[in-house]
Amino acid sequence: MAKNILLIAGGDSSEHEISIVSSAYVAEKLRSNSDFYLLSAVLHDGKLQFADGAVAYFALKNNLIVERVDGTQESYKIDCVVPCLHGFPGETGDLQSMLELHDVPYIGCKAEASRNCFNKVTTKMYMDALSIENTPSTFVSNCDETSLKWAHDAFSSLGGDVYVKAASQGSSIGCYHVTDKSALDKAIKAALELSDLALIEKTIEHRELEVAAFEFKGELHVTEPGEIFIPDDKFYTYEEKYSTDSHSSTTIEAQDLNPMQREMIKSMALRAFKGLNLRHLSRIDFFLASDGKIYLNEINTFPGMTPISMFPKLVEHSGFKMSEFFADCIYSAIAEKSV
Repeated sequence: MAKNILLIAGGDSSEHEISIVSSAYVAEKLRSNSDFYLLSAVLHDGKLQFADGAVAYFALKNNLIVERVDGTQESYKIDCVVPCLHGFPGETGDLQSMLELHDVPYIGCKAEASRNCFNKVTTKMYMDALSIENTPSTFVSNCDETSLKWAHDAFSSLGGDVYVKAASQGSSIGCYHVTDKSALDKAIKAALELSDLALIEKTIEHRELEVAAFEFKGELHVTEPGEIFIPDDKFYTYEEKYSTDSHSSTTIEAQDLNPMQREMIKSMALRAFKGLNLRHLSRIDFFLASDGKIYLNEINTFPGMTPISMFPKLVEHSGFKMSEFFADCIYSAIAEKSV
């Protein structure tokens, strides 16, 4: 009997539309497996909604009730959920917590790991504890006089060139480049409107490298680094990542890296994946500074799955098929829940 797989996309964050695009790619891969019966829903305004207007909710455990527009109901025993959401509530751990309450298997990182990685400040604390090099930074939680004085002192100590980032946002939303101290307060206030914490991070001249770190058939794999090329006058904003007018480009084979640098990136990715207790999949981003130092920048617990996204390209370039990868994640999640 085919397994009922619930693909959840959307969410109520600023990354809603990109999540929909990612879910189309994931759905294509899942539908290629005859062992899966796919139900695809969009989470919006706290409701699971289907394309035909039906609304769904979990009743007892993994029993999904679907209410049709004609007033009829259907019930599905959900064998596994694929949470294809960027930002809230998919990468923040909220959806995972709800699924755990209902005892429903799901793929991807668990609630705590998702929460820790989505918050840039928390991620840096873990990196420090794991002795993984990351960019010099500090953070503030409000705009009172003491906090702003702290921020101004940090601005000077970090070289007078920083990025102010909303700690809990994805796709570079809430990131502000500040080179003039007079603009610092405004950037912090803007970041704090999007998150409880504002990260103040030293600007580093760098190359931007990314690896896919993922589990397949019980083994942890880290791909060779890919690279993102961003014009000198651009920041890798939401628009630069996803717009058809983007000036940025990518390659799945970063060039001019020596064996020591490649090994260092792999080692840092493995330590981060294990140390933060990640599961199934992640994209881990690095800075290769102009002085040769390597910094772990951030961890994405459900990376983009659009046609231009790096994660699926890196996985397939390493010799794996994404359809088989998703299937393995699903079987692994079901097996783990049944223990």
